[in-house]
Amino acid sequence: MQGNENLIEIKNLKKYFEINAGLFKKATVKAVDNVSLYIKKGETLGIVGESGCGKTTLGRTILQLHEPTGGQIIYDGNVIFDGSKTSPEELMDYRRKMQIIFQDPYASLNPRMTIADIIGEPLDIHGLYSTPEERIEKIYNLLETVGLNKEHANRFPHEFSGGQRQRIGIARALAVEPEFIVCDEPISALDVSIQAQIVNMLEDLQKEKGFTYLFIAHDLSVVKHISDRIGVMYLGHLVEITTSEELYKNPIHPYTRSLLSAIPLADPISARNKKRIILNGEIPSPINPPSGCPFRNRCPYATATCEKFSPKLMEAAKEHYVACHNLEAIEADLRK
Repeated sequence: MQGNENLIEIKNLKKYFEINAGLFKKATVKAVDNVSLYIKKGETLGIVGESGCGKTTLGRTILQLHEPTGGQIIYDGNVIFDGSKTSPEELMDYRRKMQIIFQDPYASLNPRMTIADIIGEPLDIHGLYSTPEERIEKIYNLLETVGLNKEHANRFPHEFSGGQRQRIGIARALAVEPEFIVCDEPISALDVSIQAQIVNMLEDLQKEKGFTYLFIAHDLSVVKHISDRIGVMYLGHLVEITTSEELYKNPIHPYTRSLLSAIPLADPISARNKKRIILNGEIPSPINPPSGCPFRNRCPYATATCEKFSPKLMEAAKEHYVACHNLEAIEADLRK
């Protein structure tokens, strides 16, 4: 999992939160726990999983919007986090190269600022213009890039629909000409009719400008459409990662297979013949996760080893990594 073509690489990344757990008691939530992955330049890595599995925290920790608890973050061959706090000067440089599109287009825009000021703020912070004329010209160009026009510049966020607000959020992320963008469920708050427009726009921008995306989403069909590779998270852990085509054609981890079996089908005959894989048990509390493998109390293949040791990602097939102690038993079942 090494190579100069990687823009982002994380090794054993951790993000733990301390929370109140009663009178004078503290507890630790391991939102991201020992996650390792890479993202190649110009590709889209999708991240899927149930609510609360750590997808958003992973994206924000890579950007250091959350300070990592441990591990290593490497950007284009340079270590930008290695257990010690990154200096503000270094972070400012990487802030230009790494941006985020937030999930909620209603909460992520300041209602008191005009669209010109919202998009212009990153230009101001990084000093990316010489004259006021150049600043407004850049704002107009960014609005045009995301399918809006310059007449929108002096309006306020409440005057726009959800889809238009998300376009404004995308324009703000593009203002500093980044290389890497975390798309944090950018379409989940939008109408279905608008979702395809935003996804298509993100794809067009990637082809035009060579962006690298971390695309976080619930909708497995959308992730399949936009992603080159997909990682599956469960309770803060990465349990499977491979190419989009391989994951949907040959899912191996029991959790991945259960997730994919829940995708609705448009064809009623295929839907009737489709077998749902229902998992037993409840999702454990992230405050008190199981010992060993986090999935063991819901897994039909769990053994005593799973109780003692947390599995590491192993290459089950070419470029197909799975975190499971019982790959042989699972693969034997899949061959039946």
